[in-house]
Amino acid sequence: MGVAIRTAGDDDRELVVRLLDRAFQDDPVSGWVFPGEEYRRATHHRLMAAFTDIVLAEGRVDLTEDGSACALWMSVPADDPGHGDQHTGERTDDDDFARMRRAVDPDNERVELIGRLTAGIHPSGRAHEYLWMIGVVPGRQGEGLGTALIGSVLDRCDRQGRAAYLEASSERSRLLYERLGFEAAGEPLALPDGPRMWPMWREPRTTPTSSWTGPRG
Repeated sequence: MGVAIRTAGDDDRELVVRLLDRAFQDDPVSGWVFPGEEYRRATHHRLMAAFTDIVLAEGRVDLTEDGSACALWMSVPADDPGHGDQHTGERTDDDDFARMRRAVDPDNERVELIGRLTAGIHPSGRAHEYLWMIGVVPGRQGEGLGTALIGSVLDRCDRQGRAAYLEASSERSRLLYERLGFEAAGEPLALPDGPRMWPMWREPRTTPTSSWTGPRG
């Protein structure tokens, strides 16, 4: 039986925020940004809400019909190196990361730092689909929900000759993405006194003729 997937709308905001909050409570990067279980449970949802609002406004949230899994995608256009936001491809003020910190958790510098660090490793120069986050609620992992969510977009990327990019936040997820055709896109990002993140790039399975062979950055 296939997995029913739909595009989330504004009415789904609270559902998506709760889903992401639950899915990433035990994620290594979330644990680094919000160290301590009690602190994380009280604060983590604010960052998930901020991410959800950005993607609902500027990208697309794919949601399983039963509300157990979702994927946040941004379409990133081709841009000149150093002149685009890693999520939207649009020119951005460097203070965007500081504003995020003030809105989410003003005293937590890691909220700002994680944005700056991931922006620094994001490839530029070629249009691609960016998998910002994908979450599956606890107890439903291993059922193929994440693979179905990603696969529906990768199939479209293959038809359109479009690349895809993501940052894996754990060894487990990195291995999953490798099975889906993603490869390392540079050295892992070592968070200060924290875990690693793996930038990963996927070429379309059917690529139009081009003299350009990969991302810059």
